[in-house]
Amino acid sequence: MLKAYHLVLSGLFLIAACGEKEIILEGDRLDHRAGISGDTTEFQNRVQAVRLAAAISTDDWTHKNLSPDHAGGHLALADELSQVFVADVGQGNTRRARISADPVASNGVIYVMDSRGIVSSVSNDGTLQWQTELSDLAGDNSITSGGGLAIGGGKLLATTGFGEMIALDLMAGTIDWRQDLNATGLSAPTVLGDVAFVVDRESTAWAVNVGSGRIEWSADATPSRSSFGFGASVAANQRIAVIPFASGEISAVFPRGGLERWSSVVRGQRLGSAASTVSEISGDPVIVGDKVYVGNFSGRIAALHLETGERVWTALHGATGPIWPVGDDLFAVNDVSQLIRLDARNGEAIWAVDLPDGRDNESRLGWRRDREITAHYGPVLAGGRLIVASSDGFLRSYNPVDGVLVSQVALPSGAASRPIVVGGTLFVMTTEGQLAAFR
Repeated sequence: MLKAYHLVLSGLFLIAACGEKEIILEGDRLDHRAGISGDTTEFQNRVQAVRLAAAISTDDWTHKNLSPDHAGGHLALADELSQVFVADVGQGNTRRARISADPVASNGVIYVMDSRGIVSSVSNDGTLQWQTELSDLAGDNSITSGGGLAIGGGKLLATTGFGEMIALDLMAGTIDWRQDLNATGLSAPTVLGDVAFVVDRESTAWAVNVGSGRIEWSADATPSRSSFGFGASVAANQRIAVIPFASGEISAVFPRGGLERWSSVVRGQRLGSAASTVSEISGDPVIVGDKVYVGNFSGRIAALHLETGERVWTALHGATGPIWPVGDDLFAVNDVSQLIRLDARNGEAIWAVDLPDGRDNESRLGWRRDREITAHYGPVLAGGRLIVASSDGFLRSYNPVDGVLVSQVALPSGAASRPIVVGGTLFVMTTEGQLAAFR
C-alpha cells in the first residue's frame, strides 16, 4: 500500500513539472547548419568586369590545361556551336574502368586514350589515323583506370594505371620505349624540354628522360591514407617544377636534379562534407607569374609564392581540376559542384553558381543512391565564355562577368574529359569512348 502511495505521489510531481513554464535562454538563435558548405546566406554574387586578353587560335594543346604550366589562355571559338562529328575511339566508361585522360593535340591532330588503355590519333575531320593498345610489361590485359597524355620532345607520352610511362611516335603510333615505374597509378605527364615529370598515387614523383625513357631522379612525400580521382599532374616552367602529392603536400624543385626549393601543405575541411577527409591535391598546380595556385577535394584553394612557397591566401573552396586563370580572376569547378570566380589577388569569391549535380540542393553534401551524380569537366575560356562539359549530356557556357548561363549544347552520352579547343574547334571525350567535335 505504501509503495502504491509513493508511485502515485511521484506521478503527481511529474505532471506538475510538465506544467511548469518553459525557460527561454537568452542570446541569439543560430542556425545549426551555419558554416556548412552550401550555406550562402552571407554570400552575395556580384557583377564585376573581367579583363580578357584577345582570343588566340592554336593547333597545339600539349598538356592538361593547354601547357606545362597549366596557365590556360583565351582561345578563339565561335559564338554558336554545332556538332561536327563523333568518332569511335575505343572503350567508354564501365563500372570497372573509366576514362581518365584529357585529349591533347599537335599540329591539329587530336590524341586520346580510352578506359582500356587504347591510344588513338584522330584528324581534325574525325578520321581515325592509328590506334595502339597499351598493356603492362608482363602482358597483363586486365582492366585498370588511370593515366593521361602529354606531348613533348617530338613524342606522345602516355601513363597508365599499370604504373608505366610509354613514349609513342606521333605519326605512326609505334612504341619508342616504355618505363615501368612499379607505381600504383600515374598522373598525366608534364613535359619540359627533354624531361617528363609524373606522380603516382602513393606520393612518389619521377623525372624521366623523354629521349631514352631512363629515370633521371625521383622524390618522395608522405604516403596518402586516402585518395580520390586519378591524381593531379606537375606544373613546370624553365625555373621550377611544382609537384602535387596525394598527401596534400606541394613540393617545388629544380627541374634538373630534383633538388627541393620549398615545400608546403594544402589542407582544410569543408564542414559537413565527406570529401573533407580526403587530403589529395585535385586542382593541379597552375603557375601564373610569381604565384602558383592549387586546390584540393577538401574545400581549399591556396595561392603560394612561386619562389618561396609562402602562403599568400587561402579560399574556402576546393577544386576538382586545374584552375583557369584570366587576368586578375581565377575560375574553377569546386568540390560542391559549383562554377566559381575568385579574385586572384586575395582569393575572395566574386560569384558562385550551382551546376546540375543530380541531387537536390539540400542533399548537396550527401550521396543519393537513387540519383546519378553529375561530373563536370572544366572550365575552359573560349570565345569570351566559360565552357563546362558535363556527364549529364551538355556543354554549358557561362558569362565570366556574372556567372549567368548563356547557352548549352547537347553532348552525346555526356562528357568524360575536359574539353580542349584547337583550331577553332572544341573536342571532348564522351562516356561511351567517342571523341566529339563542335565548332
